[in-house]
Amino acid sequence: MVPYMLATVVIGMMLSTQPPLNSMLGRAVGSAYGAATISIAVALASILAFIVFSGWGDISRKSLGSVPWWVYLSGLAGAIFVASGPVVAPVTGAMVFFVCIVAGQLIGSMLADHFGAFGLDVRTVSVWRLLGLAMVLGGALLVSRG
Repeated sequence: MVPYMLATVVIGMMLSTQPPLNSMLGRAVGSAYGAATISIAVALASILAFIVFSGWGDISRKSLGSVPWWVYLSGLAGAIFVASGPVVAPVTGAMVFFVCIVAGQLIGSMLADHFGAFGLDVRTVSVWRLLGLAMVLGGALLVSRG
């Protein structure tokens, strides 16, 4: 478990560079959404390269049709995240942007766990979870003032 957690921290550190780099690209091309499009195109090319080495899996009409239509909204969520970075991060700064992103992720994750959404095991809201969430939200407020 620990190696996965450490890898995820490193990935999070890498992810923190995306909004400022996309902001730089957005200024160069004159469009935050143009920058997001380029970023997503590079992501697509990268994942296609990964697939060459790891395999495609079962990408077929049958497998793609076996999930509800709204499962594909995950791509929309990714696009909104990428497109919001070069718009919001220059105004808020990278740290406030990501603290608010993390706060939103925690709220959404806590609700998904509580209701067992998307096939997750049910993990009910507890005082400890609410306290942790309150600390992150408080941190967001503190970071935004400093």
